[in-house]
Amino acid sequence: MLSRTLFRLGAGAARRPWRVIALWLLTAAIAVAAAAASGGKTADSMTAPGLDSGYAAELLERAGTGQQGMTAQVVVTPAEAGATFSADGAARAALLRLQSEVRALPHVLSAGDAESGGLISADGRIAVIRVQYPEQSELSGADLDALVELGDRMRGELPLRIEMGGDLFFAFSDAGAGIGELVGLLAAATILFLAFGSLIAAALPIGMALFGLTVGVSLMTVLASVTEIPTFGPVLGSMVGLGVGIDYALFVLARHREYLAGGVDPHEAAGRAVATAGRPVLFAGATVVVSILGMAAANVPFMTMGGIAVSLVVAIMVVASVTLLPAFLGVSGRRLTRVHRFARRSGTAGGGWQRWIRHVNRHPILYAVGAAGLLVLATLPVFSLRVGLPDDGSQPASRTERRAYDLVAEGFGPGANGPLVIAVDAAGDPGVVDRLVTAVAKDPGVASVMPAQVDEATGIASLVVIPATGPQEKATTNTVARLRADVLPGAVGPGPAKAHVGGAAASLSDVGERTSERLPLFIGAVLALSFVLLLLVFRSVLVPLKAVLLNLLSIGATYGLMVAVFQWGWGGSLIGLESTVPIVSFIPMFLFAILFGLSMDYEVFLLSRVREEYLRTGDNAIAIVRGIAGSARVITSAALIMVAVFLSFAVASDPSTKMFGFGLATAIFVDATLVRMVLVPATMTLLGRANWWLPSWLDRLLPRSPDSSEVDGLAPEAGPVLAAVR
Repeated sequence: MLSRTLFRLGAGAARRPWRVIALWLLTAAIAVAAAAASGGKTADSMTAPGLDSGYAAELLERAGTGQQGMTAQVVVTPAEAGATFSADGAARAALLRLQSEVRALPHVLSAGDAESGGLISADGRIAVIRVQYPEQSELSGADLDALVELGDRMRGELPLRIEMGGDLFFAFSDAGAGIGELVGLLAAATILFLAFGSLIAAALPIGMALFGLTVGVSLMTVLASVTEIPTFGPVLGSMVGLGVGIDYALFVLARHREYLAGGVDPHEAAGRAVATAGRPVLFAGATVVVSILGMAAANVPFMTMGGIAVSLVVAIMVVASVTLLPAFLGVSGRRLTRVHRFARRSGTAGGGWQRWIRHVNRHPILYAVGAAGLLVLATLPVFSLRVGLPDDGSQPASRTERRAYDLVAEGFGPGANGPLVIAVDAAGDPGVVDRLVTAVAKDPGVASVMPAQVDEATGIASLVVIPATGPQEKATTNTVARLRADVLPGAVGPGPAKAHVGGAAASLSDVGERTSERLPLFIGAVLALSFVLLLLVFRSVLVPLKAVLLNLLSIGATYGLMVAVFQWGWGGSLIGLESTVPIVSFIPMFLFAILFGLSMDYEVFLLSRVREEYLRTGDNAIAIVRGIAGSARVITSAALIMVAVFLSFAVASDPSTKMFGFGLATAIFVDATLVRMVLVPATMTLLGRANWWLPSWLDRLLPRSPDSSEVDGLAPEAGPVLAAVR
């Protein structure tokens, strides 16, 4: 039986804590050593099988031009007012020297000549040195450091203003994740201390989460040595891992303290806490993992691997919650019952929650309609959702990437910040390149076409195309679609040659379309699997159905608020957003997977307590009040911790990290307030005993799982354990 197994696991870890802690220390040391030895590095291949941009990348790789690799750009302008590169000999000499220095950097394949390559603006004031690197797997942060250090040195030696940007910065710049983790941990520690009134109780969940995060991120690095893990994997893994790890530990710790308060021996209390709260942890963790792994349905490899990496961290946090945490509890003994004097004065919190739930239950229709109406209203902006790629134009003005972006747009037009690359196998039709150049240049969405490069060995030609609009704009997406549907087929003709449009903007647009196409299938699969899991946990049809619908409502509201903040700019300055940006194409699916799993966490934790009360009393109304009030303080504390952790990432400089942090924080806040504390009690009151209805034929088919009353029989009865956490 699951509960008995968990009881033995928790009690055994509490009785032999140092063995368990030593085993985790050894595991963490081995994981860190393996990560250092593997040399695994994250990489971004923003494409997927069967996409036109993927075919373009394959042709470029066959040609060996290096254009499928990483790029950077060094943007310069004379420091002296009025000087130009065309008329001022000193400025031109400085530009030539800078180009030479850039070419000498390690791993640089080429650094285009600004003068001969047409990369000096019409007024002669702005020049761009395009730097070509190999693929990301062959590079590291040291390459970015070398480029930045060169710029810093040259600024002191040359009469130039030098700014930099490009793929290299996106791949290896620190997006503030380390600072976010630290701020999130400090906020979590404060909330835990306020919730428990004990430094020891506050330290245990954080210590457990840090152990799990160390192991999880190290294994992610090892995994990156054998497959491609996207650069957002460690950041998102840290964000989600800290949130769920501390939350899972919090629920087990809260139950443990309840049993201690009832006089149960610490070892027995740890076992019973793992047996009761540990079961929801297992099922909640499984829901998170299933939801995230469901992204494989999109058939976008970098999303699938990112999901696997994040799921690995979540799974490790679940294991730590039922093994490492009870070991910590065993070491702490009865010291966990010592409470600061201010916490004793707040011991009536449970009564306050009971009064609130009773109030909601006396007016269930009013609160159900009101809360649902607010969520629907917040969901409405979703109809304006536009996916795209936030570029360096959304960075703060204090960053060199933003200043370089602005200079390029000023000198060459906004489209120069997001060039397209057209690749064509011209071996069977030598004239196709000239026809392509002519046809593409005539398109109204194209500002210019750079001279074609032809690889004589393979016959593959590549054209760098500068759109007339910026990479974030819808018009650029329309230009890509028009080139593919009308311009390229007409220029290539019926011959064997095939032309494909690639580049970062085209790749992200393709991935956005792919995820949009697969999103209904993904949502259906996650909903079905989550419904089955909750059906097994609660042995009810309406409880999991209601949970699925309410979670969909809260996630829809989250999407709507993200559109309002990031696309419309409402309150964006509060999180350091300096300009409006589209929603990153892969974030909606990622957020759905993570948010649905996390919102199910609270559903499982809260309704497990309600079901225990219902099985004990047989009264639905009493079960709702006692179950929700008995877990409300812990749930709100857990939600505050998650919100604090996620918001600490929302102030990072990278827009994608901001979106993840803001989206997760908003969803948890909405879920823990409007959904869990208003809609759940209101709808459960309206449904009455039907909450626990299960057809007899289905009851016979479902496997039996033990309830909490069986756990009470595993150790001497400790008396009432429904007191609020003190």
